[in-house]
Amino acid sequence: MSGRPEHQAPPEIFYGEDEARKYTRNTRMMEIQLVMSERAVELLCLPENQPCHIIDLGCGSGLSGETLTEQGHTWTGIDISSAMLGVAKEREVEGDLLLGDLGQGLPFRAGAFDGAISISALQWLCNADQRSHHPAKRLYTFFSSLYSCLSRGSRAVFQFYPENSSQVELITSQAMKAGFTGGLVVDYPNSTKAKKFFLCLMTGGQQPLPAALGVDSREDAPNAVAFSRKRDRIKQLRSGKAPKKSRDWILEKKERRRRQGKETRDDSKFTGRKRPSHIW
Repeated sequence: MSGRPEHQAPPEIFYGEDEARKYTRNTRMMEIQLVMSERAVELLCLPENQPCHIIDLGCGSGLSGETLTEQGHTWTGIDISSAMLGVAKEREVEGDLLLGDLGQGLPFRAGAFDGAISISALQWLCNADQRSHHPAKRLYTFFSSLYSCLSRGSRAVFQFYPENSSQVELITSQAMKAGFTGGLVVDYPNSTKAKKFFLCLMTGGQQPLPAALGVDSREDAPNAVAFSRKRDRIKQLRSGKAPKKSRDWILEKKERRRRQGKETRDDSKFTGRKRPSHIW
């Protein structure tokens, strides 16, 4: 059997309770998700200092949505796995969550969102998990509804793991058929481990694609990411903002949830305290 998750079971089954909770216990997995989410948001080229409303496609347990929250944006997440959404609720993410199958289209009004991101979900639409599933039709239905619910001039960025060039062609052809322009941005194309594929789609006519990372640079990709995150943390400290995951950062997040009328756990002396690691 193939080692690719999408070949093992449909997403709503593969991402059951055990797999969903693994995402909140595996530090390495969370770290990778964070870096890819930050890159996807960067590729959206959102206006500076302006809160936007973003849709997170295949939002899972809300890890990518937290990146949007940290950057001051509101977001709505949709995922086919009820277990994943259950973990997202337990983690008290700030986005609105919706259970749904992307291949059946998105149920949102026209122009509802200023952009879209998706981390590690797009390749699942290329599978026929049921007799009624036709990948090309499901992709077209999805991209058509996405195009409709995005504001004009906005972008959608998908980080995904293509199986082969034919799959890339299938995905991009259906996206273009739905009205999008754009194409593939491949970061660190010469690195086995750091190589990442981002499909960058645009609604405002033909525009130049963003530059890929690691194309003309010889610096080691993991070191570059580590340096970037360290630099961002230093900028946070200098700006007076509470560092991510600190007690003050958590208290600010909880207070923001209370102002939004969302159910939030009470503060205590344990809020923000680092917990001992566990081996599962």
